[in-house]
Amino acid sequence: MTAYGIWHQFISDLQHTTWIEFIAVIAGILSVWYSRKENILVYPTGLVNTIFYVYLSFRMSLLGEASVNFYYTVLNTYGWIVWTRKDHNLHYVLRVRWSTRGQWLMQIGFFVFFYCLVFFSLTYLKKDFAPLAIPWADAFASATAYTGMWLMTRKKVESWYWWIATNAASIPLYFVKHYVFTSIYYIVLLVLAVSGLMEWMKRAKAVEHAA
Repeated sequence: MTAYGIWHQFISDLQHTTWIEFIAVIAGILSVWYSRKENILVYPTGLVNTIFYVYLSFRMSLLGEASVNFYYTVLNTYGWIVWTRKDHNLHYVLRVRWSTRGQWLMQIGFFVFFYCLVFFSLTYLKKDFAPLAIPWADAFASATAYTGMWLMTRKKVESWYWWIATNAASIPLYFVKHYVFTSIYYIVLLVLAVSGLMEWMKRAKAVEHAA
């Protein structure tokens, strides 16, 4: 595609952005901002984002994206619960921490499992049910997102590494599927993810020093 063709697609798709996609994008940006701040509002704003994107994804037969956002919806609910748990001294149980070596191995295994699951599922469904699917790319974006979301509910610094990978992969992925506003959204999320990583690294060091 030429530079003119890319620009023409960008303008055309941007003009067709729906109010549902607009609200979902704003809610998603707010959710990542609150996550960076370790603020519980990450979850209610995240639920608005993911529920709207489940609807949008099914409407466009984007089954990979629909599965990711349904998973986000479930994990947003779970994260909301565990982030608010307190001990007998009324201190929050979860603190931002680094993953151990064993936890890193589990994360990689978690990613590989979901990559294979999504890749083979979309390869099978592409012909009749998910014509816009790009199995290898959708599988990567989905599996990194699954991993990042799980780690975020556990307040692990490494969740941001997975989010950075998800956002970087999603920028071109949504553009070619004509969700240009969402593609721009992932550029913003990529910047916020880098900032979030730096912020949570500082918080993890503070927790270590306080221990």
